Amino acid sequence: MNWMKHLSLYFLLSALVIVPGIYSLVRYGFKPSIEFTGGSRFTLVSVKSSSADTLAVFKDYTPALESADNGTITIKSKEVSQESVQKILDSAKPYNPDIKLTNFETIGPALGKETIKKTLNALIISSLLLLAYISLAFKQLKYGICAVLAMFHDTIVLLGSFSLLGHFWGVEVDLLFVTAVLTILSFSVHDTIVVYDRIRELSHKNKNADYVSLINQAVTETMARSLNNSLTIIFMLFAMFLMGGETTKFFALALLIGTITGTYSSTFTAAPLLVVWDKFTKKK
Repeated sequence: MNWMKHLSLYFLLSALVIVPGIYSLVRYGFKPSIEFTGGSRFTLVSVKSSSADTLAVFKDYTPALESADNGTITIKSKEVSQESVQKILDSAKPYNPDIKLTNFETIGPALGKETIKKTLNALIISSLLLLAYISLAFKQLKYGICAVLAMFHDTIVLLGSFSLLGHFWGVEVDLLFVTAVLTILSFSVHDTIVVYDRIRELSHKNKNADYVSLINQAVTETMARSLNNSLTIIFMLFAMFLMGGETTKFFALALLIGTITGTYSSTFTAAPLLVVWDKFTKKK
């Protein structure tokens, strides 16, 4: 099958996902968790009233329910002292005589700024190292540039998706989301290198063959391997998203989105970019 004759379709599909995401990033940004904004998180055990009733007790602190399970409720709110929370619980003792406070923590917003700075630095350093390594490994700069562009494609899709989820469904980004972003970068480049390596092998065997035909053949030969590898991960992450706990639910979703877009970009973004590069250099 001639995969490379549908370049416009591949780039159009990418644009349909990326453009709304970029618009959301610029217009709405993210909905940050308390790791970035600062605040308090605490757990209440032996809660007899409903989650809504318990949240109402802390109404002055704009609380949000993080998880609830069998009388145990985890709440996050703007910064509040442990003594203030305990006083509120003491006033609620007549309705919940066994209620107790555990796992109290307060996080300052400085942690968020430091984390964002380190994450951006990690992205820049990893991009430069990958650009240098792939360019040297394949002895051509275009491989490094196209691989890094495909990596940024996956990053923008993931960031844009969570910006939209945050605006419309209140999904917050936290430190686990940062971990998911950095994890997906490695997966995306790993799959791309498999395709590029096959292109290099075929170019050594068929030195007089058309370059676009070699890319098309490499994509065809690595397609089954890429899908089989990715589907095993996708099924596992999908199960984690559906049946996992609240604290890891959106971490699994971020990895799921990243795995799907990483699988797509390795074949339908990284390889087509080589074709575009080749056509551009020939015209020039």
